[in-house]
Amino acid sequence: MTSKLTLSIEQNVIKTAKTYAKKKGCSLSELIENYLKTLVGKEKNSGDLSPRVKRLVGAIKLPENFDYKKTLEAGILKKHGK
Repeated sequence: MTSKLTLSIEQNVIKTAKTYAKKKGCSLSELIENYLKTLVGKEKNSGDLSPRVKRLVGAIKLPENFDYKKTLEAGILKKHGK
């Protein structure tokens, strides 16, 4: 269910936002709604993983003593030759 909302926003901000929304292929209302959902979602689900990341969980099995920091450091040293 949607409801109307009245906002007071500077005219130049509205104009710029409408142009941006048009380039993105959505309405200004959709743009603002999605932004608000993002804000609320960040606070509410700050520890949740995205569905894409959730699908990757368990994709590879690593030894319990695996130290990703050492592996990362070795990879960076190999790539950059230092």
